[in-house]
Amino acid sequence: MQKLTGFIFQSLAEIFLNNEFDITAINFSAYGASFVYIDENGKPLTPLYNYLKKYPAPLQKKFYDDYGGENKFPLETASPVLGSLNSGMQLYRIKNEKPEIYSRVKYALHLPQYMSYLISNIAVSDITSIGCHTNLWNFEKNKYHGWIEKENIVNMLAPIVSPGTTNSISYYEKKVSVGIGLHDSSAALIPYLKYFDEPFVLISTGTWCISLNPFNDSPLTVEQLQNDCLCYLTHEGKQVKASRLFAGYEHEQQTKKISAFFSKPMNYSNTIKFDEAFINPGSSGYNLSLCKSYEEAYHGFMHYLIKKQFASTKLILDGSLVKRIFVDGGFSKNDVFMNLLARVFPEMDIFAASIPQASAIGAAMVIHDAWNKKTLPENLIELKKYK
Repeated sequence: MQKLTGFIFQSLAEIFLNNEFDITAINFSAYGASFVYIDENGKPLTPLYNYLKKYPAPLQKKFYDDYGGENKFPLETASPVLGSLNSGMQLYRIKNEKPEIYSRVKYALHLPQYMSYLISNIAVSDITSIGCHTNLWNFEKNKYHGWIEKENIVNMLAPIVSPGTTNSISYYEKKVSVGIGLHDSSAALIPYLKYFDEPFVLISTGTWCISLNPFNDSPLTVEQLQNDCLCYLTHEGKQVKASRLFAGYEHEQQTKKISAFFSKPMNYSNTIKFDEAFINPGSSGYNLSLCKSYEEAYHGFMHYLIKKQFASTKLILDGSLVKRIFVDGGFSKNDVFMNLLARVFPEMDIFAASIPQASAIGAAMVIHDAWNKKTLPENLIELKKYK
């Protein structure tokens, strides 16, 4: 935590002391799946635990046995059983395994809100962080889940305030409005919600490809949960149905194998353009040893990957009126991915979207009125259509 805190203060100092900038507002976006536990003096009590840290099986079993089971409880909280990635489970673990630390906790702040707290010294909770697969929020009742009160944890969660809230402070002898921070996926969605009124799905691509549908408010089903679907909350408190696919990681691993097999550079896939001649409509996979070129192997793998992407995205399309799909992140620049996506969704308008630092832009937009009297620029999002 010391390195993170030092980095924030150092970065802000460099900007505030640079006369090229006139800073009037600050906001934050960060992943929301980890808590920072602070004492009554605002000091962190633990390291920032990695949400990939393995969760103890006996403790997890006890939790779900006590609160409805691994089928009922995830339906209520709109999140699969994800261990430490359900940040509420981290708090439950602290209570059960480290009572001496737990007894000293004043507030458990999600990371975006802790970053804001460092500057404003005001502890709050934000609905976008609470609503991101935390096991804290009952999506059926639109309030904290009952286990929070039964475990007497609710008092450790700071008051919920609107994501557009700002606090006025003096920083480096300047009056500055400080936002409360947002979960990064919810923040990245804000520019699209601001600019597009018609229903759409955003596929945010990176290590994970996350399909986000803000226009599907039907309750999650058991089948969707079992296939890695969940719900987020927007900055307006509305449900976003989402599905996850580990596609970016799989792409990285397979392109390493293809590059090694054909003695090509690791980034050779960046040069590949879509060629329909390499697509076999009946194929469900590819056999690297039978391929005659890197291009053939890569198209075969991507054809296999796009079928998985189609199945993942379709899970959150059913029952909604979506006619457009936006793709941002790494795969939006991949000509093979985009063309194949257009082929499997022929009834949709498919767009590669480009917006720099979407999460940061979203965090700025949500407090726009606190620092900017101008209207939003019209050309913020660049689109390229694929047929």
